[in-house]
Amino acid sequence: MAKETQETEPKKKNKVLPIILGVVLLAGIIFGVKEYIYFSKHVDTDDAQIDGDISPVVARVGGYVDSIMFEENTHVNKGQLLVKIDPRDYQVKLEQAQAAQVGASAGINVGESQISTTAANSSSAKADVTSAKARLDKVRKDYDRYANLVQDGSITRQQFDQAKADLEVAQANYNASRDKYKAALEQVATSRSQLKVTNTGVSQRQVDIDYAKLQLSYTNIKSPASGLAAKKNVQVGQLVQAGQTLFSVVNDNSLFVTANFKETQLDKIKNGLKVDLKVDAYPDLKVEGTVYNFSPATGAKFSLLPPDNATGNFVKVVQRVPVKIKLTGSKEDIAKLRPGMSVDVSVITKD
Repeated sequence: MAKETQETEPKKKNKVLPIILGVVLLAGIIFGVKEYIYFSKHVDTDDAQIDGDISPVVARVGGYVDSIMFEENTHVNKGQLLVKIDPRDYQVKLEQAQAAQVGASAGINVGESQISTTAANSSSAKADVTSAKARLDKVRKDYDRYANLVQDGSITRQQFDQAKADLEVAQANYNASRDKYKAALEQVATSRSQLKVTNTGVSQRQVDIDYAKLQLSYTNIKSPASGLAAKKNVQVGQLVQAGQTLFSVVNDNSLFVTANFKETQLDKIKNGLKVDLKVDAYPDLKVEGTVYNFSPATGAKFSLLPPDNATGNFVKVVQRVPVKIKLTGSKEDIAKLRPGMSVDVSVITKD
């Protein structure tokens, strides 16, 4: 009996081993077939993350922070007042610009008065020219008559000399009045030119006022977009400089996925293809998307120090090309996502 039992046990072991190997082989075949079918219809990568439009909020003028009207990581609306810089310095500059404009405007009134005065003087000078011209014509006619009379002795030489002197005086008066009228006209032109300069000064003062108002408005820092305020870097009483970043706003409805596919995978990926996404932070969250566009260059080309392959010791490395994927899931699911989260991407190339 003992001998028969010993012979039966090796026979059972010999039958179990092939069965186990067969089961393992069958499972391997099934797994391989499933993987082949899957990858014939999908292109996957785990080199992907969620991105979004992040708007930095920058101080456009310097000054001391007067008040802060938001909390970090809270939702803000576009145009909402978030930070207020002490406006007193900029208010004073605005008042100075307005005072300068008042002075320049007063100069316009003075210039207009000068033009009226010089215009009146030119009219008077013109009348003098007309009077002198008439006087000159009369004296010239008298001189011509006396010149004829002195030849036949009808008048004395003294009378003729007097007529000649009157003619010279009338001619001189006419020339003087004409020069005076010309000077008056030039004075009017000069006054008009000065008025134009004054008007230009008033326009410049208005520009100064507009600039001062603009600078004053910059003391009220508003949200550039609706979204979550983050990375707060400002406190009440802090002295900020123009160009300093105070905080950032992650825009609403701006999330997308950047997937870095190998260049050997791109021939199967086309715009508009459906994408299944698995977020590491939310394994049970179902998020979908569509392929939107492709980067114009590989990620390495946009790096700080792009690689230069023109060397003797070249090792070929498969490059990756960023692909932008738009999210198409429900707004409630997408609202849970944050820029920077890791994502597994699967592009469905065949239905």
